[in-house]
Amino acid sequence: MIMTKEKIVIIGGCGHVGIPLGLAFASKGFDVTLFDKNQININVINGGELPFAEKGGKEILEDHIGKNLRASNDCSFIKNADIVFFVIGTPVDEHLNPKVRSVISAVEEYIPYFTAEQLLIMRSTLFPGTLHVIQEHLFRHGVNAKLAFCPERVLQGKGIEEIFALPQIVSGTTEEAVAAAAKLFLNLTSQIIYTTPDEAELAKLMTNSWRYLSFAIANQFYMMANDSGVDFNRVYDAMTAGYPRAKFFAKPGLAAGPCLFKDTMQLAAFYHNNFFLGHAAMLINEGLTDHLVKNLKQKMDGSLCGKKIAILGMTFKANNDDIRESLSFKLKKLLEIELAYVIESDPYLKNSVPLEEALKTADGVILGVPHDEYLELQINVPFVDCWGVWSK
Repeated sequence: MIMTKEKIVIIGGCGHVGIPLGLAFASKGFDVTLFDKNQININVINGGELPFAEKGGKEILEDHIGKNLRASNDCSFIKNADIVFFVIGTPVDEHLNPKVRSVISAVEEYIPYFTAEQLLIMRSTLFPGTLHVIQEHLFRHGVNAKLAFCPERVLQGKGIEEIFALPQIVSGTTEEAVAAAAKLFLNLTSQIIYTTPDEAELAKLMTNSWRYLSFAIANQFYMMANDSGVDFNRVYDAMTAGYPRAKFFAKPGLAAGPCLFKDTMQLAAFYHNNFFLGHAAMLINEGLTDHLVKNLKQKMDGSLCGKKIAILGMTFKANNDDIRESLSFKLKKLLEIELAYVIESDPYLKNSVPLEEALKTADGVILGVPHDEYLELQINVPFVDCWGVWSK
């Protein structure tokens, strides 16, 4: 590792996107500050721990914290930085419309600390056209910093690993910004993909929407087969075994998390709500929870009233501790509407019911997420498993 004098500040740096990015650059010798308003996470990181699971992160953190890596809420670090990352993406409101103003407000908050020599990089999802709007706001406030958009595309929990392995999309409002961003990311990856800002913004949204649609196809087929009394897992095996054109056929499961659904709705808004495939995918993926509850109800003599139902896996994906937008909590609400007593069990969540206790007391089981701890279980009560883990 060669230490560099360049100073990086990541605004929103103590979250799921900022931490792997900061750890990656710190491991390459950059001076990195994870800037955040979450004092709890700041304290955890400065204490040498991570607030969530990130493969390979603990080792890098222990090697660099207090040396060329720190977490802070001190704005002076922003003013003295050479490179400032924003990992604040575009959220959607209760009507599933993009809240572009939230991104603009977040940038405007730190304008007093920007300088003309800095490189500003937007990292999280942006609604198409947002980078140009940010540029206009910066100009109006007399900020002539270089502005780039380099979207993250990493897998939750394996961010560090994929930052180094995946090509990096780079775009910017000027050639100078693009060149500076590309030079920076060549410290992490050997392949740079150059695009315009509009292309980069759409590429991020379309990537996540494509994945969301892929899951919707599998989930629709699963429900179709299930309602017809056919074992979809046998159908899936017949479709995919040794057949190259089914190589990328997704498996059914609860399509959740903070990105796929949100970005699909953003893409729909961008296309003036004419993205019918996206809206259909939302109805299918969100409707799978109703199907699972209905299926379990049928297996339990048509009533869940007073029954103890265990949901195994409350996080939004397997072998991870992230519960953001997890559909297991929607399952819980639907079961409670049926007057069932819900037992939440997840080995990655501290306050949940231990697996052995959950299985001992449950009258029925729904597999929420296929953690490794569940793969070899023998379930002796009525159960529903859309993931196909226990059917074999």
